[in-house]
Amino acid sequence: MGSITGYKTKDGRRYRVRFRTPDNRQTDKRGFKTRRDAEIFLASVEIAKARGEFINPTDARVTVATLGNDWLTARKAVMKPSSYRSLESAWRLHVLPRWGGWKISAVRHSDVQAWVSELAESRSATTVLRAYGILAGIFDAAVRDRRLGANPIRDMALPRKNPKRKSYLSHDQVYLLAVRSSQPALVFFLAYTGLRWGEASALRVRDLDPIRNRVLVSENAVMVSGAIHMGTPKSHHARSVPVPVFLVRELRDIARLRRPDEFLFGEGSAPMRLPNSKNGWFAAAVKRAMNEDRSFPYVSPHGLRHTAASLAISAGANVKAVQRMLGHSSAAMTLDTYSDLFDDDLDAVSEALDRARSQSMDTAPWMPPGASGSPGLQM
Repeated sequence: MGSITGYKTKDGRRYRVRFRTPDNRQTDKRGFKTRRDAEIFLASVEIAKARGEFINPTDARVTVATLGNDWLTARKAVMKPSSYRSLESAWRLHVLPRWGGWKISAVRHSDVQAWVSELAESRSATTVLRAYGILAGIFDAAVRDRRLGANPIRDMALPRKNPKRKSYLSHDQVYLLAVRSSQPALVFFLAYTGLRWGEASALRVRDLDPIRNRVLVSENAVMVSGAIHMGTPKSHHARSVPVPVFLVRELRDIARLRRPDEFLFGEGSAPMRLPNSKNGWFAAAVKRAMNEDRSFPYVSPHGLRHTAASLAISAGANVKAVQRMLGHSSAAMTLDTYSDLFDDDLDAVSEALDRARSQSMDTAPWMPPGASGSPGLQM
């Protein structure tokens, strides 16, 4: 059991609680204005020790910067380089300058809410959510390490991300874009397979299966600080993706000129780099297409992924097939991402129900006698 002693200060008498931690280290907490407050604290300490829930106040005096550096190191070991770079940048620019010197025990919910609101005035929702997520993750780790009893900065009022409107190309528009570009095979490939740029640029000749009209997606090429890093796809799982027959013929001609381990697109020995969004070959092709077709929407290389989903769905592919083609983690994710492409399905449901009822009740009245508005209703 601990002890309570009084001492004098310029503001009056105060009380100190001395106690031992579960590892038998002696420590104290001072500043209690009344003996009863000190007794309540000591009792709570003994109860927490008995339940195995004790939190040493000394452990909560560590700074956010110290825990943040450890947290980032742990994330780096499991994240892809491109994702980690965004995380590190948000930490360095937004979290560390504001919270680095704070002890975690001193951070309050209201302080963080004010910071989030202030940041939202000048930064995008994506930036705010990433910065807040870092700080909240650090405090989650502090709870797991038993430095805090609970995370005090959860349940914030956060800005919402407004999804960007997707642009879908028709078959004719895909053709126009392809023939106006310097890489027609790649444009067709992105628009009809839905691969991400990094997945397409990482494809090797050996990944093409012209017999089954498939490509095996097992690598991803991403640019980080000017250097290309090879890794696994976003889902971390390889997948087999169908390729239209007309396009397989073109890819087979390209593959004949290269070794199995060379890249299918690009210079052969190195993956193709993402073209500049302002003056690269893809942007130039989009500009030419828009000049010829006034209804042609602006589209990015990643936007062709949306086109692939649209063309597949309009061709009758089910949600599960589209999910596997795009490499989504679930069919629910595909439906959430492309819910606008399934609006026609609602019309089909209405028509199917009407058709089914007509076939089974072709001679029955449309409403039973006695129901409101039916011929059998007696007023």
